[in-house]
Amino acid sequence: MVERVRSALARAVAQASGRALGPHQSAVVRIGFAATWLFFLLREFPHRHELYGPDGPWSWQLAERLIASNRAFTVLMWSDSTLWFEAVYALSLLASVLLVLGWRTRAASVLFMIGVLSLQNRSVFMGDGGDNVIHLMAVYLVLTRCGQVWSLDARRARLRGSATAGAAGPVLWAVLGAGFAYGVLNGHFGTLWLVLFATLWTGTALWWLADRYEPGGERRATLDVLANLLHNAGMLVIAAEVCLIYATAGWYKIQGSRWQDGTALYYPLSLDYFTPWPGLSELVASSGTVVMLLTYGTVLVQVAFPFTLFNRRVKNVLLAVMMLEHAGIAVLLGLPFFSLAMIAADAVFLPTGLLVWVGARVAGLRRWSPTRPSSVPRAAPGPLLGAPPADPRASIAGEAVSSPAGD
Repeated sequence: MVERVRSALARAVAQASGRALGPHQSAVVRIGFAATWLFFLLREFPHRHELYGPDGPWSWQLAERLIASNRAFTVLMWSDSTLWFEAVYALSLLASVLLVLGWRTRAASVLFMIGVLSLQNRSVFMGDGGDNVIHLMAVYLVLTRCGQVWSLDARRARLRGSATAGAAGPVLWAVLGAGFAYGVLNGHFGTLWLVLFATLWTGTALWWLADRYEPGGERRATLDVLANLLHNAGMLVIAAEVCLIYATAGWYKIQGSRWQDGTALYYPLSLDYFTPWPGLSELVASSGTVVMLLTYGTVLVQVAFPFTLFNRRVKNVLLAVMMLEHAGIAVLLGLPFFSLAMIAADAVFLPTGLLVWVGARVAGLRRWSPTRPSSVPRAAPGPLLGAPPADPRASIAGEAVSSPAGD
């Protein structure tokens, strides 16, 4: 019995430290959240000064008082100049683009987190619920190796044979170090953030040095194990966070009288703020049966989802229902960015087989040429094209495949 327990523990440790689980899921989460934040910033670009800048109702003085009490992190409070605000907003846009493309994902994920936290903590009352999800996931993504597939880093890794193509190079490392030094010298970092950014900056240097001068050595292998452990812990936290969101939302809804009598959906459909398509909203609200089914169905799906993770088929069906529900919220209630954020979070539970199949189809469309179909060589089977997915039960979220690509 003791030997059996030890053997199980050894296998678990080897699984957690030997590879980064769920590479396709982490890539979808990375692309989904970075694209959602990018689209939001682009849509609100004409109104950026009113939302997060000097012309907003939440003034500099109010933000300064709040941040002094809650110690939230935002680089926007380093200066009250308009030029600094524009630079931070542009940096947030750039970081989102880089993270979608998967370029230097280690550094890009940190810059993405800085942009999200800086803007959201500057004006805490801006958002529709989806901003809270993006806020949390921006922090969790820093822990993950989310550029192993579907990224420029993965492409560079395949072409150059480097397993850490996502690590920041010397130039980017120096630029980030200059910004970090400026914040330290001016006392802009609290103790927690000082330790966090110092660890990230130092770790990036060690990672690049080990990969450059000792690619097959013991130090490089140790860093790989640590990166895998952090990635798997991050994926576990993301999955747990999604379950917590749905569980708390569902159980709180059960306690509400409007959700109990099946009329909760009717009232938002009667508000101008939540009716981008008045005709469609009126059509749905006119049917008591439809309103009741949608209301009860929402509660049932949210409460049941965490318990379905133990059954892959039921989980996949319920996952599709939830994504369709969020798509309906985007159209019916006019909350596209909230819905996109939740769909991106749900993606951590998508089946690996489906993601590999979609990736192969997209890659096939990219290689296909209507004029010279025979001129394009057929790609050999690999982690992205044609390779059978790993056992769906192996991943932290229910699915995983291994990939040789880097961070």
